[in-house]
Amino acid sequence: MAKHYSTANFRSASSIGYLVKVAHSLMLDRATEAFLGHDLSFAQWIVLIRLKEGKEVTASDLCRALRHDTGALTRLLDQLEERGYVARERSKEDRRVVYLQLTTAGLQKTTELTPIIVDRLNDALTDFSKAEFNELSRLLNKLIATIRADAGGGES
Repeated sequence: MAKHYSTANFRSASSIGYLVKVAHSLMLDRATEAFLGHDLSFAQWIVLIRLKEGKEVTASDLCRALRHDTGALTRLLDQLEERGYVARERSKEDRRVVYLQLTTAGLQKTTELTPIIVDRLNDALTDFSKAEFNELSRLLNKLIATIRADAGGGES
């Protein structure tokens, strides 16, 4: 197993964790800014797009996938439900489980706002070739898989 860091060569500003965090923060700032003037925040849009994609179907699923606080997510879901973008339906098999569904209005809003994020992502990747983009995606997925395996699982 390769050792990429040592106490002699470690510099916080060049560590992978720091670089990923800065990239994430900068991209989040750009996405948040892109949604100013719209009736949804970027965080709300993320919930809608995840529901549209269909992998997460409950608030617990979304909390795990988005690494979100349950209280904050509940408030966010309440806002989306009030606006008619999300519907909640209690499970018939287990009344403790509440399923989330994207409404027609939620689907329309997601479709309307997705080009904003696509444009922002493409802007951030302007200097990347297709091969570099694919390699970056591959490496980030490999990093995530390695960290999850080392932590004993925890899919999101």
